[in-house]
Amino acid sequence: MGQSFKDLIAWQKAAELTVEIYKLTSHFPDSERFGLTNQMRRAAVSVASNIAEGYGRSTRGEYHLFLGHARGSCCELETQIFIARSLGFGSPSGLDATEQLCNDVGRLLGALMRAIHPKKSPAA
Repeated sequence: MGQSFKDLIAWQKAAELTVEIYKLTSHFPDSERFGLTNQMRRAAVSVASNIAEGYGRSTRGEYHLFLGHARGSCCELETQIFIARSLGFGSPSGLDATEQLCNDVGRLLGALMRAIHPKKSPAA
């Protein structure tokens, strides 16, 4: 493992995703300021934050749990991107880019979870 959670590609991509979500939602209708805009921003921040918090925990089990929370927030965000697209909020290119980043982060989280908590082999 690296010296910091900031060395993790999953965290780097999650932080990038957060910035892109903030940019995307800045163009949403003002009526969504406390609705979808707020929900999407909170979910995006949660992904990177949970990766960092899990990294700082004392056991692999706790780390795995927080990576699971991050993955859940990533799925939440993916749903919100779908809803935003359905409502005509945001540019198609911005929605496509954030959706792709969200998918990338989800895959990285899955790989990281498998790496730190591999399945146990069956007893012989």
